[in-house]
Amino acid sequence: MGGLVVHARRGDRAHYRPIRSSLCDSARVEDVVPALLGLHRFARLYIADMDALLGRAPQWSAIDAVRRIAPALSLWIDAGIRNRRDLTAIAERGTPVLGSESLTAQAAEQLLAACPHAVLSVDYRGERLLGEPALLERLPRWPSEVIAMDLARVGSGQGPDLKHIATLRRLAPRSRLYAAGGVRNALDLLRCREAGAAGVLVASALHDGRIKPSDLAATLKGHG
Repeated sequence: MGGLVVHARRGDRAHYRPIRSSLCDSARVEDVVPALLGLHRFARLYIADMDALLGRAPQWSAIDAVRRIAPALSLWIDAGIRNRRDLTAIAERGTPVLGSESLTAQAAEQLLAACPHAVLSVDYRGERLLGEPALLERLPRWPSEVIAMDLARVGSGQGPDLKHIATLRRLAPRSRLYAAGGVRNALDLLRCREAGAAGVLVASALHDGRIKPSDLAATLKGHG
């Protein structure tokens, strides 16, 4: 938000505040990203542009700053994409993330056809799907990478909801699935992997030190 990295909590976006991290003393994106890369050689960074998701002007300058800081880093960018124009603007900077909460089932189908390498985020708030249930039924072809996002668990410390991973494994058996929301520690990383997740989206547990570099290395080694 406004060029600052915020601490996401339970999807209550209007009340997100700048992050307080053990990795660095600043919430500026130019400081947080190098701090994360100092913790581990991540290959991919998920960026949620909260301003765009709240209907404000996208934070292109902040996204472009990340691109300059880490040009080799793959960026997944969630900026409330709703149409082809939004899709094009994001695709120029990284991999678009299409969120079910922002799209009709028809729009999602059209945008995935236009950009097959886009990531689909199937968004939940607890047990409730955010978006049209038809989205899960009508896709003729699921994208290769799908996020199971539980906004009610983001920043909650409750642990991930693995039922969503199981649901999406049945619907999209050929897709790589990513758990998002509630990951607390190394045990949760293991549980997600055992549930069939190819990876996780995690932030809070990195910033407060609950997940350490050794945990990340051990998980990745165990994943082959």
